[in-house]
Amino acid sequence: MAYPPIDSYAFLSDTHTAALIAADGAVEWLCVPHFAGDAVLARLLDRRNGGVLDLTVAGCAEPSRRYVPGTLVLESRYETAEATAVVHDFLAVRPGDTARPLHAEKTLVRRVAVERGTIRLGIEVRPRIGYGATTVSWAGGDGRWWAADTPLRVDCALPGEVVDGTLRFSAELSAGQTTALLLGYGDDPAEPADPADLLRRTCQTWETWTRRTDYHGFGADTVRHSALVLRGLSFDETGALIAAPTTSLPEEIGGVRNWDYRHVWHRDAALLLLALFRLGHAEEGRRYLRFLMSVCSGDLLTPLVGIHGTTAREQELPHLEGYAGSRPVRVGNEAAEQVQFDTYGHVLDAALAYHQLTGELTEEQWALLRRHVDVMADRWHEPDHGTWEIRGPRRHYVHAKVMTWVCLDRGIRLAELLGDSSAADVERWRLARDTVHAEVLERGFDPQVGSFVMEYGSTELDASLLRIPLVGFLPGDDPRMLATIDRVRAGLEIGPGLLRRYRADDGLPGTEGAFLLCSFELVSALVLAGRRDEAHEVFARLLAYAGPLGLYSEELAADGTALGNYPQAFTHLALIEAALNLDGASNRDALHAWASRGGP
Repeated sequence: MAYPPIDSYAFLSDTHTAALIAADGAVEWLCVPHFAGDAVLARLLDRRNGGVLDLTVAGCAEPSRRYVPGTLVLESRYETAEATAVVHDFLAVRPGDTARPLHAEKTLVRRVAVERGTIRLGIEVRPRIGYGATTVSWAGGDGRWWAADTPLRVDCALPGEVVDGTLRFSAELSAGQTTALLLGYGDDPAEPADPADLLRRTCQTWETWTRRTDYHGFGADTVRHSALVLRGLSFDETGALIAAPTTSLPEEIGGVRNWDYRHVWHRDAALLLLALFRLGHAEEGRRYLRFLMSVCSGDLLTPLVGIHGTTAREQELPHLEGYAGSRPVRVGNEAAEQVQFDTYGHVLDAALAYHQLTGELTEEQWALLRRHVDVMADRWHEPDHGTWEIRGPRRHYVHAKVMTWVCLDRGIRLAELLGDSSAADVERWRLARDTVHAEVLERGFDPQVGSFVMEYGSTELDASLLRIPLVGFLPGDDPRMLATIDRVRAGLEIGPGLLRRYRADDGLPGTEGAFLLCSFELVSALVLAGRRDEAHEVFARLLAYAGPLGLYSEELAADGTALGNYPQAFTHLALIEAALNLDGASNRDALHAWASRGGP
């Protein structure tokens, strides 16, 4: 059985876990009891051993699909010559409270309504626990079934039977009839709510959230949809944002570049906070800042953490064949053990943006943050592993040095805003900031090749260099940046606007595709460079690469094949940033002020 294209999957979320549904109606990914839990439905990574929840309408191979506008409710229309049925798939949510704005019902709902004629409906529920290692056994009947050794339960009024660990339902339904299957994953054994009520309440909850977005500028519809995806990737217990709800979707089909992205990367921090506040979601911004502060209490910052603030060690799952034979399948992420100095810059950048927007950073939070500014003042001259998590020796990556400058710069400005009286510390930070700035200009820019480079002493390119003006290190129209933009495009483009991260040897076999985060950051860099028409052209090309439901993966091959984990928060964040920059492109002075967190 062939693997569907990665970007053909629909994404559902209740802000606690996520489900992915293939174009043929099969739910092929679901982790319980949360995003980072056991993938009890994992056919996404193994067509034979991965669990699945299948739904078929006889005579219709694939339905037409769309999201109910302003929601993460999938509407699929099954058409045959004789009949029409509409299926609504969703992870049920209802309004929460101030502490947790959305409340997960912990129930996946598949509601079928027949509009015309008669259909033959088939549903199969075949979860496998331990990421597909073990078939479950079922108990129950008369409309309710329980799976052993897992919190899964099924409520369905159709006649059911168990065959070799698969729970099967089938029925003929005629026009005007409805039915539903509810797959619960929580500990609450209460009687299920009416599926129609769950659908209505879930749509209203998402629509209410979406209407809070007050942005009506450039690319408003796409921006609002991306914001909705980001909300779906947020863990409502803590406010954390996962990079993606999947693990081990390959950066190269059949290759080994397969990583677990069900974690929180601090490099998202500033982009996320700015996006949330700019789009009218201030409370979600505050919740994320509180989560960020909760994981900043140690002396050193890790590049990523789990959704509860800790990270499991990386391990391989040899019983899974991997998407399209891409092995190994990994859970956990070794990158959490790396030293990445750019992390400090992202965290301080987010803190400054937050305080400028709200004035709410507390003395206790600043006490945590200033320790990290001290760390960078002492250690900025050391090598690190770099933002791309290359698994090799530490090096003097230019982007990392720029982000240590960001850490120091934002720390100085926060100290001034907060009236920090430790003048000696601030002067030491200022000296370190100015020193690293001068060193990057001297050693990070190679006049022979005419651009900034990946690391000191190298001529290799790195698409993360495009962030130099986006964080205010240099003006976007500085000649060195203009030259770097052109050289990055000449050396890293694999298609119009599609940028690889780098071409340097990273110690792994094979290659990867274009990194969509960098591709959208090219748009922002072009705007700050004053090349607005070029930015519009690249942005339009990138929008055309979206999947059929407006979702983006991490990467794209040159032929447009989606690669990497999906849907990818990095990509949707960078899309929002690019659209906001294009919206303000007529005022480049304001853009430069905003890039350095000076406010528009």
